[in-house]
Amino acid sequence: MFCARCFSVLSGRVEAAMPQMLMLQRTRMVVLLCNCVVEFGISPQTFYRWKRRYDSYHLETLEDRSCRPKRVRQPTYSAELVIAVQGLRQEYPRWGKNKLVVLLHQPGLSCSTSTVSRIINSLKAHGVLNEPIRNHVSAHRRGIKQPYAIRKPRDYQVSEPGDLVQLDTLDIRPLPGLVLKQFTARDVISRWDVLKVHRQATFVTVAFR
Repeated sequence: MFCARCFSVLSGRVEAAMPQMLMLQRTRMVVLLCNCVVEFGISPQTFYRWKRRYDSYHLETLEDRSCRPKRVRQPTYSAELVIAVQGLRQEYPRWGKNKLVVLLHQPGLSCSTSTVSRIINSLKAHGVLNEPIRNHVSAHRRGIKQPYAIRKPRDYQVSEPGDLVQLDTLDIRPLPGLVLKQFTARDVISRWDVLKVHRQATFVTVAFR
């Protein structure tokens, strides 16, 4: 680097060439920066940030610093509201914030949907809420052609009871780890409904039981 006070003792020709010398020095710094960026795989912003923080006597200044803001948002809701949200969530574990906020307004607790969401996330983070096991039902259709469940032709006429029966299945989880299958059959003409519960949803279960 060139000192400013050295200009007073330089000749006129050298002083006139000083801007070119400074430009060459800056060009060398740019080349050094490009080499460091390519070799270490960092961005120029990271290079300059390390350069500003570098202290030869304290190398710990180059360590990563926390990105946590100095002023963290503090919760503004009351403990009464937290207890109410926790109770409703445990009573209705499948309900989300949009439904729970309606139930909270009934006893006179005023809060927004975002507040309910923040309370639920906070309870989950602290391990207070135990979420139920999700129902993993695959919607992927098997490519194997089955001999049953064949679509009726378009000109098929439904005129008497028994000509067409609609069948639906539903998973029932009365206890943790227990999965039952509910079969609901409805005759299109007579509107009769038949409900049965089995442990498996198979063609044999529907046809012969």
